[in-house]
Amino acid sequence: VQLQASGGGLVPSGGSLRLSCAASGSIYVVNTMAWYRQPPGHERELVALITRGGSTNYADSVKGRFTVSRDNAKNTLYLEMSSLKPEDTAVYYCNVVLRPTPFSATWSSYWGQGTQVTVSS
Repeated sequence: VQLQASGGGLVPSGGSLRLSCAASGSIYVVNTMAWYRQPPGHERELVALITRGGSTNYADSVKGRFTVSRDNAKNTLYLEMSSLKPEDTAVYYCNVVLRPTPFSATWSSYWGQGTQVTVSS
């Protein structure tokens, strides 16, 4: 299973970005998909999560500014970010929990390679 994240970049404060994360390879069914971020000098933190059924959960710091969504047919995760602030600067990682085959006994967690988001003040 491979996760390919894209969409990061440098934006001014107040700007917008859209991140994407496409999962490929041996995938039977995808459960939870999520975005995490790791600011410089800090630990990785959950940004937003979306279940297979579409239920979402957001970190308090991004509520009302970020929107997580997914395309189950494409096994792709998205993060629409608006009203970006310098404190949103971080490497953003996607995480997917899935079963690779119908015979997989448990759910497995996979991480994307990370995409840099930099918000200038």
